[in-house]
Amino acid sequence: MRKSAIIGLITIALCIGFLVSLNADTDSYSNFEEASRSQKEEHVMGYWEKEKGMHYDALKDPNHFAFYMKDEKGKVNKVVLNGSKPQDFERSEKLVLIGKMEKDTFYASKILMKCPSKYNDNLVEVDQNGQVKQIKKS
Repeated sequence: MRKSAIIGLITIALCIGFLVSLNADTDSYSNFEEASRSQKEEHVMGYWEKEKGMHYDALKDPNHFAFYMKDEKGKVNKVVLNGSKPQDFERSEKLVLIGKMEKDTFYASKILMKCPSKYNDNLVEVDQNGQVKQIKKS
C-alpha cells in the first residue's frame, strides 16, 4: 500500500472513533429517582414548585440558591445551586437542572430555563386585505 492510503485510513479511523465517543457521552433527560441511583451528573427536567417558594439572600450568602422542583414523573425534591439566583427565574416555564443527587437534595451545577416567549403576549388577527382585525391577549 502507498503511504498516502495508509495515512488516509488512519485519519478515517480516528474520525470514526471521535464520532462514536461523542455519541457515547450524550445523555438523555432523567428524573430525580434515576439521578439518585446514578453516580454521574444527570439532566433533570421539571417545573418550579412556586407554592413552596425559594430561598436566596444576596446579602447573607450570594452563592446559595435553593428551591423545590417537580420532575416529569411528579416527584418534588429540594434543589440547591451553589451560585446566584438566575435572572428571571420567577418567569421560567420549564427548568433543566444539571447536577448530582445526594440523599434527598439535588445539587445543581447549572440551571437552564425556558422562559415564556415575548412574542406570544399579543396575538394579532389579520384579514384578507392585510388589515388588523382584532388584537387578542394570550
